[in-house]
Amino acid sequence: MTRNVRLKHEFVEAIPSNLEEGTLYISLVFGTAIHKCCCGCGNEVVTPLSPTDWRLIFDGESVSLHPSIGNWSFPCKSHYWIEDGVVEWAPRWTKQQIEDGRARDRVAKRSYFENRERLRTSRSERTFEPSQPQVEKESFWSVFRRWLGP
Repeated sequence: MTRNVRLKHEFVEAIPSNLEEGTLYISLVFGTAIHKCCCGCGNEVVTPLSPTDWRLIFDGESVSLHPSIGNWSFPCKSHYWIEDGVVEWAPRWTKQQIEDGRARDRVAKRSYFENRERLRTSRSERTFEPSQPQVEKESFWSVFRRWLGP
């Protein structure tokens, strides 16, 4: 695997058909980032940006993606972080670690959407019923005029 890989980033509307090595393409319109695998195998790595997938951090100069990128479906099985535009290699996972990680991801995703739906339902069921009658407040100018007197 290549060490000390630095990725440049490019914000694009649509993902280009030909990806350059060493470039992380980010489409906010489609909520995704894509790059060629940092190990050099040439496979295209797609990272959907969402609350249950990857988070993108752009600090005005560089880009980070969280969590790590585990290319478990590729022959290379590379595993790395993209932190401030630099690839930080992570240990290779065993088959059991990969299965456990995928199971945790499924549970986390299901939990996120169930909680989101529950929150949406509880918000839509709420109705506004003031506990006290609304008293119209006197404006500043009304109070001021009264203070000045006739």
